[in-house]
Formats: sequence, C-alpha cells, structure tokens
Amino acid sequence: MPLPRTVPPSDTETQVIPVVGAEPPPPRRRLPRLVVPAVVLAVLAVTAGVAWSGRNSGRPPAVDEPAGVRSVALVQQDMSMAQSLPGTLGYGAARVLKGGRDGTVTWLPSPGAAVRRGKQLYRVDDRPVPLFYGGMPLYRPLRDLGTVGRDVRIVADNLDALGYEIGDQPRPGTRLVPSPAPSPAASRPAVTVGRGEGVLTTGLRAAVKRWQNDLGVPATGAVEPGDVAVLVGAVRVDSVAAQPGDSANSPLMSVTQTAKVVTVQMDVGDAASVEPGDAVDVRLPDESAVGGKVAAVGQAVQAAAGDDPTGGGPAKVTVTVTMDKSAAVAKISFADVQVDFVAETHEDVLVAPVGALLALAEGGYAVQVEGGGLVAVETGMFAKGLVEISGDGLAPGTRVVTTS
Repeated sequence: MPLPRTVPPSDTETQVIPVVGAEPPPPRRRLPRLVVPAVVLAVLAVTAGVAWSGRNSGRPPAVDEPAGVRSVALVQQDMSMAQSLPGTLGYGAARVLKGGRDGTVTWLPSPGAAVRRGKQLYRVDDRPVPLFYGGMPLYRPLRDLGTVGRDVRIVADNLDALGYEIGDQPRPGTRLVPSPAPSPAASRPAVTVGRGEGVLTTGLRAAVKRWQNDLGVPATGAVEPGDVAVLVGAVRVDSVAAQPGDSANSPLMSVTQTAKVVTVQMDVGDAASVEPGDAVDVRLPDESAVGGKVAAVGQAVQAAAGDDPTGGGPAKVTVTVTMDKSAAVAKISFADVQVDFVAETHEDVLVAPVGALLALAEGGYAVQVEGGGLVAVETGMFAKGLVEISGDGLAPGTRVVTTS
C-alpha cells in the first residue's frame, strides 16, 4: 500500500491527511488567538508622575509561557498623566521703567544690580529716587492733611516697613470731618475711608519728614509724583536704556523680579486647566528635577514664535512657575528646561504594567492570572508604562503575568 501524502504546513497550522483505515484523530480544540503583549505601542508616549513596584514571583516560568516573563501583584493607587512642555529659566519678563518727573538723570544702576525697598533706584537732579512697593504709581501730590486714598496707603505701608513710626491710621468705614477750608467760600465734603485706603494724618506727615531728612532731601512732609518709584517688589536691573544727562521723563531701564522663575508658552486650551498653586516638576539641563508651583497664568494671548504669521498657529499664553528650592538654580542665570504639568489624575484605581496586557484577536484586552486563565479587562488611563484596568475577580494583590 502506498504511504499517505502529508500536506506541507502553512503559516497558521499543520494539516495531516490520516492513513486509510486508521482511527481518526480526536478533534483539536481551538484556543483564543492572542497577540502577546501588543499594547506596548503609542501609549508609552504618554508621561506622568506615577511609579510601579512589582516583584519577581521566584517561580520558574510555566512550560507554555514565553521566556522573559514574571508575575506582579496588582496595586490600588492614584494615577496621573502629565504634559511636558519646554520652558525658559530666568528672571521672567522685563518691564520698561520710565522716570516719573521732569529733571536730568544724574545716576543709574548697573545691569544685574538688585534694588529693594527704600534703596535708590536712580537719581534725578542729584536727588535719590527710592523704591517703594505697591500696586500703583503715585499720581498726585500728597500734601493736605485728611487726604484719603490707596496712594496714601502705599506711602504709609512703606514707611512703616522701613521702621518709621506713622501713628494710628483710621479704620475702613471711618467718616472723616473735613479739614478747614482754604477760604470761607470753599467747602470740602466729608470722606469715608475705604478698604485699602490710607489717610494723611499728622503722624504720617511727621514720618514723611523724618524719612526725607534721612534721605537727604528737603523735609517738606509732602510726597510728589516721581519722588519714589513704586513697583510690586524688589527688582533686578536687566538693562539700562538712558545715561546720565538724559531727561528723567523718559524710559530709563528695564527691570525684572529678583527671584528666578520659569516661563512656559502654553496653548490657550491647555492653559484653561492650569491654575495658580498647581504643583509641577521642572527638569533642569543636568537631568535633575526641582519641584515648583504655578505662580500665574497670563491673560494676554499671542501667537507662538515660529507659528504661521497669518494667524493659523495656536494661540499661546505665558505660564509663570516658581521653584520650591531656589538654591537648586542659584548658579544658573538662564537655561532651557522642561516643565511637567499634571493634566489629569485618577484616584484609587487598580493598576498593572502595560506589559501584562494581551491583545485579543477579536478585539479588547485580557490579563493572565498567575496559575489561572485569562481575564478580560477594561482599560483606562495609560501613564509611564502602567495602565488602569478593571475586570471580574481582579483586586489588589492579584498576581498577573507580565513581560520583564
């Protein structure tokens, strides 16, 4: 009898024609088709500040398991996705400082100089113009007793901070009796002190005179616009635009804040989810990381550099970040950095390594329980090699097979 002919194997399975008269072989059970772990794909491009702690089971792999696998226990934890954007470490945006009165500039500081409250920022007609902290410039002469306003509060707060005794200030809501009118025909209406306002009292005027005497200027007790430069805080001189002999009523210099910050240009849509106080990670050029917080989200919308000049590029806003440890960047003046913003957080979820996912040919994913079968899972957030999963019978401590 001639021997039976065996059909050559295909790429998927081997088919054998049985010998005539022989018992037919038992039917073969078809197993689910798997693509072992095929999900290590574009999801690994997502980054986040999450960590995984797994351990080897210590058991040798089963005969039917591919080499290089191990088992880990599922854990319950928070997961976060982060958006990493380029930023610039420096002193923030510079602002132009213009002189506040007529006169001749007689002295200017050097670039890089730091100027704090009460110290002279420049000199006009050989008189110092010191720096006061505040949110608005002085816009009128402060001469008459009983003058009320936020500009008076700026003078009072700064002299008090410099150690001058200013006396008691009327509380908000106090109604002041007007001072004697300059003439019988003139009258002054009563004034109610508002929140954030100060009053030019006799005590404050006396303090102004003592301060002027120490400053070396005429002790008039009055403060004129341009006598002081009012800025939000201490400044660092970024560059000088004028020189001695120029008119004081012109741009004199550019200043920045004294503390280093990171500025990031962010798409307007992404910036909508960022708020002051949000925690971030700043990655420095030496690959070290420094924690920080969002200090401000800009309101001015502008086209990003290099975008389509016709306006087709995404609109950007400036996000300012301060760092928790200024010593970490004390020796760096300017640098390009990366800033990781937490974009989304899922709290108290079941987490597995991405390598534990098995892509099923019919769609979806499963995990293989150690010593058991496959469990179909629903996936959630992917972040830094981890995946949020849920499935029947899965719980913290359940051990699943994963690639090493």
